[in-house]
Amino acid sequence: MRPPGRRIQRWGCIVALLMFAAVCCAAPVGNAISAYVALEAGAQDDGGIAEGGSAADIPPRMLTAYKKAVQQVGTYVPKCRGMRWPILAGIAKVESNHAIGRDIAAGGDIRPKIYGVLLNGSGAGGNTTAVPDTDDGRWDGTATGERAVGPFQFLPSTWESIGEDGNGDKIADPHNADDAALGAAVYLCGSGRDLTRQSQLRAAIWQYNRSGAYVADVLGWIDQYTQAAKDPNLKNVSGTVRTVITAALTQRGVPYSWGGGTANGPSYGICCSPGGRSGATVKGFDCSGLTLYAYARAGISLPRTAAAQAGIGLRIPARVGAGALKPGDLVFYAYAPGRDSTIYHVGIYTGGGQMINAARPGTVVRLDAVTAMPGYAGGARLL
Repeated sequence: MRPPGRRIQRWGCIVALLMFAAVCCAAPVGNAISAYVALEAGAQDDGGIAEGGSAADIPPRMLTAYKKAVQQVGTYVPKCRGMRWPILAGIAKVESNHAIGRDIAAGGDIRPKIYGVLLNGSGAGGNTTAVPDTDDGRWDGTATGERAVGPFQFLPSTWESIGEDGNGDKIADPHNADDAALGAAVYLCGSGRDLTRQSQLRAAIWQYNRSGAYVADVLGWIDQYTQAAKDPNLKNVSGTVRTVITAALTQRGVPYSWGGGTANGPSYGICCSPGGRSGATVKGFDCSGLTLYAYARAGISLPRTAAAQAGIGLRIPARVGAGALKPGDLVFYAYAPGRDSTIYHVGIYTGGGQMINAARPGTVVRLDAVTAMPGYAGGARLL
């Protein structure tokens, strides 16, 4: 979180993945965490999206903090409307990747503490303007200058004006999950924004960091968390389609395993994903293993890889858009959309812009937005 009038350029990274033909589902990493945290803690490669009312990539204690802050913020900003946990999750995803890799105590304290780079104008992390110390090192651990702190990356000077006690210990600590989430909610609400209005939501995020790229990044995560938090509406889905979708939904929470999954259910996978992650010790599914299993419940045999599965049934080209998909359709993603030989990922469409997805190592089977994966390559209708 940057003070008004100060803009610090962020950097991102491009993760290049090798293309493996034997198995599928190595998703390119499309979102980078905050430059400050990346410099101090190292980037994470297992980012993901929320799943059905919880969040596969958010530590449970952090998700609790986000939801608690939503319940509390009305006490501090009574006129605020539309604060939701996906908004806070979107900010925290970009700022600190939800403090993944840290220990989060029952009371919300995060250790080791999350510090950004020292804003001394050195150029590290893109900072070119020195920010003088305001807290004598109380929150940022140094009296020689200022640096952003905690999972929501507040500057101490900003925390001084908006910090609140979210966990009831009578201390407003930016290194505490509850306090930081409540402080972020208060800051985003301003004097009483209506965050159900896109223009005001954008204004709130812009205030957090005055960068168009930052606003777009956070909005993308908010949209993905919002879509993924909704259970699919199967009211008008019946027969074989319902059988396939229900079978896949029953596997939510099962770990991703590179090369894992058969027509009979989860299995141990193989080594190794393009990121070097082995599935040999993980019993679960990769993307095409999940689709193979779900369709087998309906008596339909699929090939093992995502690219081969694209050759089955009625192909739905990407050019007609995702709006042409129907529940039960396979959804494909490619390194070069339009060339099916480059398909790397597959999910099962459930309707409403969602799919059942085994995304990547380090995640679990979950509901995702169709837009969660890059390189939309159309679908296939088998039912």
